[in-house]
Amino acid sequence: MFHDLDQDDAADRTATQNDAARVPERRDGYLPLEDYGVLGDGRSVVLSGADGSIDWWCVPNLDSPPLFDRLLDTDNGGRFVVAPDAPFTVERRYREDSNVLETLFVTATGRAMLTESLNSGTAGRLPWAELARRIEGVEGEVAFRLEMRPGRRADTASPYQSRIGGHHVFHVDRVLGLFLHGDGVTVERDDDGVTGRFTVAAGERRVLAIVAGEEEPLAVPPIADIDARIDLSDREWRDWAARVVHAGERRADFVRSALALKLLLYSPSGAIAAAGTTSLPERVGGEKNYDYRYAWVRDAGYVIKAFLAAGAQAEAKAALSWLLNRLQAHGARVCFTLGGEVVPDVAPIDVPGWRGSSPVVTGNAATGQVQHGVYGDIFETAARFVSCGGVLDPRSAETLSHLADQCADAWRTKDSGIWELPEQRHYTMSKVSCWQALARAVELADIGQLPTTCRDRWQRERDRIEAWIGEHCWSEERGAYLFYPGADGLDASLALAVRFGFDGEDRLRRTLDEIDRELGCGPYHYRYSGAQDEEGCFLACSFWIAEARAVLGQRDVARAALDRLTTALDRGVGVWTEMVDPDSGTFLGNMPQGLTHLAHIMALDALVAEPARC
Repeated sequence: MFHDLDQDDAADRTATQNDAARVPERRDGYLPLEDYGVLGDGRSVVLSGADGSIDWWCVPNLDSPPLFDRLLDTDNGGRFVVAPDAPFTVERRYREDSNVLETLFVTATGRAMLTESLNSGTAGRLPWAELARRIEGVEGEVAFRLEMRPGRRADTASPYQSRIGGHHVFHVDRVLGLFLHGDGVTVERDDDGVTGRFTVAAGERRVLAIVAGEEEPLAVPPIADIDARIDLSDREWRDWAARVVHAGERRADFVRSALALKLLLYSPSGAIAAAGTTSLPERVGGEKNYDYRYAWVRDAGYVIKAFLAAGAQAEAKAALSWLLNRLQAHGARVCFTLGGEVVPDVAPIDVPGWRGSSPVVTGNAATGQVQHGVYGDIFETAARFVSCGGVLDPRSAETLSHLADQCADAWRTKDSGIWELPEQRHYTMSKVSCWQALARAVELADIGQLPTTCRDRWQRERDRIEAWIGEHCWSEERGAYLFYPGADGLDASLALAVRFGFDGEDRLRRTLDEIDRELGCGPYHYRYSGAQDEEGCFLACSFWIAEARAVLGQRDVARAALDRLTTALDRGVGVWTEMVDPDSGTFLGNMPQGLTHLAHIMALDALVAEPARC
């Protein structure tokens, strides 16, 4: 267990995650993804490794080029290391109800606590990026080494240092920053960065920090103020978490996933990033490596629903407003930049990739795809917002009406489906999404939230879609809805049809049983038939299936599935990726993955809600 620094802290420093002492080990220079914790400030995220190395931080924004990128290039990537200068074990956790991270280092000579925060202020996000690392002696004495090396952006930038106004300033292209430290730390500086050493004994404290910005004047806060903002940030996280609404017995798990989602809310615009990283592979050595630092309509819609389920109305409203504004500006596109523009095409970056998995890329090919799921996602989100007491303004109502008209025509055409596949087909889940969009449009019109001019047409098309799915997508022989008409395989995302209120209980139960049988692998599930040949299991699918069981009234089955899944995922500090290798348990894909955490929230919410009647 953790040993607290003093008795006053003991009451509010309860371990909430797996805290067994262990030795973090790199493989070919790379840490397992489950060995990372994530920090955030509403603008960017930091991935901090269990061995004391910060390996990922894009400055100043989540989608900026990285200042630290050892995550994707262990030899030449930027990093910020604070670690004992001797063999050590670690115990790790987030502070309770907070995104402030604690790591207890244990050596032969003593123990020391590292506390990390991407700081905020009393008024929210700071006007500069402030990464703070506090090291406190707990017992005996521990010698530390430090290394702060900015990345070279795949050798397209050459970092250097200069003296400005008496300060040592580092430069990487348009980013400039300061490496600051308190007393007791000895450092050496050159163009490559900063190295140094220090010792901390019981009762002593050392503070290290980076303050950075891009093409803007840079504040130089006193190190004592930075240190104090660690605890201020912790209080801000706790205050936010205290307002999270969940009446179930698993509130701590619910709040942890809500805090992970909060890290992905880009406060300057209200956009919600799909994940905080790029190009982490869906299979080690595979080529399915994507940049997820953009806002997908699908993911944003689901995250808004999760925020509403958690009672976080301010975040949900900001995200919904952003989403509607983007759809007004650009139409029913699949994804947008965090600033609200069209996502650029894919461009390769010449670095090795995590554990040699290439390509490493920016941009995303999904930006040009046709995905009918967009319609269902935005209408389900708007309907949930209204059901929680929200009111649609006339401009948003007009936008939604136009989208409903588009959906009423587009549903008959092929698309790339929820999984963004290269071959366009009549995917069953896409048809369900169109049904969902028009069903919600009719409901919104009936309660005065949308104009009723085309309401009857939407209803007729809704019923035509349902009949078409029943005729073409259901297989009585398989006892399930198929991936697409004529297919032999299944699609795990069809578990979402239960949440959407599609069809009847019998067919949905039978489909879930078949998905479990064909796509299940231990506590996990693959996305669709054949996916096991090219990727790991998709975590959101397993949570969706548990949620569906709960909504259908199979509470005990859902609870047991969640227990198996969350026990298997208990390998780090509670931050999850997109996928997992079912054989080794290794995390795969970008992180923190919003879709995974929101699916977890919705499954927990379904366990305490009244079961739906299909």
